[in-house]
Amino acid sequence: MGFGDNTIGQHSWTVGEEDSRMIIRKALDEGINFFDTAIGYQLGTSEQFLGRALRDMAKREEMVVATKFLPRTAQEIADGVTGQQHVENSINTSLEHLGMDYVDLYIYHIWDYKTPMEEMLEGMNNVVKAGKARYLGIANVHPYQLVKMNTLADRNGWAKIISVQNHYNLLMREEEREMFQLCQEEGIAMTPYSALASGKRSRKPGEDSKRFREDAYLHHKYDATADIDAPIIARVAELADRYGVSMTEITLAWMFTKVDAPIVGATKLSHIDGMVGACKVQLAAEDIAYLEAPYRPHDLEGVMADNKPSVTAEPVWVSATRNVK
Repeated sequence: MGFGDNTIGQHSWTVGEEDSRMIIRKALDEGINFFDTAIGYQLGTSEQFLGRALRDMAKREEMVVATKFLPRTAQEIADGVTGQQHVENSINTSLEHLGMDYVDLYIYHIWDYKTPMEEMLEGMNNVVKAGKARYLGIANVHPYQLVKMNTLADRNGWAKIISVQNHYNLLMREEEREMFQLCQEEGIAMTPYSALASGKRSRKPGEDSKRFREDAYLHHKYDATADIDAPIIARVAELADRYGVSMTEITLAWMFTKVDAPIVGATKLSHIDGMVGACKVQLAAEDIAYLEAPYRPHDLEGVMADNKPSVTAEPVWVSATRNVK
């Protein structure tokens, strides 16, 4: 699994640098070596905290580090900054934050309808050619967009997209309609985010956390479907009691039956225990079916709801987290 670093950085609900170092240390001690961050997480401080921790605690060649870049800003568009230049500027800033010469996976964070696809993909290919990234990924993408990207890469002899990081968990299973089959047929890895539904599937109704109280994006993703999601959460709690493990372990054990490397965040040392413990939980086939049975189709939520050709304004989450240097 991947350690999701959206939970660390300078923000009201995230983990500060001192505490994040202890959590990262524990993750490393437990054998976790895949870390996922982004230039837009906590104004770049997520990359900075992670980079300093890994430099002090681990050998770079033994780590898998992923980061992401945002769409062009309105100012960049006005200034005539091309997609290729934007990608180059973004990777250089991320590498400076991380204190690294390269990342293992460089991810296009959200589709930019104001920038030609060719410019973005050529810019990403240039990053690989320059040795600043080993592989390319994409997040919050529709299947047809992924097909277009890799068809263009094939046509031009550019590096292809080898991983997808979309919104997927027990409460949001729309990826099973098309993306699962596409990735399986094309040999593309799936590393979905929000594996624990921003904590909603790791605690019982009525229990909350600082993040639950202060993370507006969490509510943007899940409040509208709370009623149809409640039966699923109840079943996670029921199975956790029956198996004698935490809700986190049941939730992630289910995820491991679907994908190999979900992205999971942590704000406490105990959360790492839940991540590791899930690897030891083997759900019976009837219990997997029991967890899945209450699911009802969902409209796209969060970032994916913004990823539509009709969107003209910059999504709220981008403007709120964009790193301006």
